[in-house]
Amino acid sequence: MGTTGGGAAGRPLLFLDVDGPLNPYAAKPHKRPPGYTTLRVPRDGLAREGHRSPLVRRRPLRVWLDPRDGAELLRLDYELCWATTWMADANRWIAPVVGLPELPFVDFADALLQDRPDGIHWKTAPLVEYADGRPFAWVDDEQGDPDRAYVTAHHRAPGLLHHVNPRIGLRDDDFRALADFARGCPTPGRGMREGQREGQQEGGLSPRSSRGPR
Repeated sequence: MGTTGGGAAGRPLLFLDVDGPLNPYAAKPHKRPPGYTTLRVPRDGLAREGHRSPLVRRRPLRVWLDPRDGAELLRLDYELCWATTWMADANRWIAPVVGLPELPFVDFADALLQDRPDGIHWKTAPLVEYADGRPFAWVDDEQGDPDRAYVTAHHRAPGLLHHVNPRIGLRDDDFRALADFARGCPTPGRGMREGQREGQQEGGLSPRSSRGPR
């Protein structure tokens, strides 16, 4: 599963999905969103075929990316970590386009794309395990109420499950919500108990992306 978050000390983790938050794959077909660039990834250039694609197999994978997103993410008070089916491929293909350095990633191993009968997303338990009691925000387009309940029950620190609309990707409202959550997280100089109560309350929310300009 990779190196864990190392407990509650330091900045919170930001688990970052690619398809949905960075790649608004559900936008109108053949109409690239303003400000985005098109990346076409040959399928034989991917270590895994795990991540979902709206395109037919064997055709290059079309990805829409906004080069401004990396700078916005780096301004946030988080340690960034890929939480995506791209896994190591995110550093090869995605990071250079959006302006991110090489990041750690969660290796989902046998859990990759394996749906659970209880309705909890297949990423949820591995992310809680990786965080290892450290505050985190998880940016994705697929979380639901069962995932929030799981995090509340199994994670002993604040956890924000932030939903991003895959038709529009990350927007200013999303970055503001993430910044607000990071400011409210406990640090070694603050009381953990108070911060945990506040973080768990926020983790039950699902802030939506705005459709306004960046």
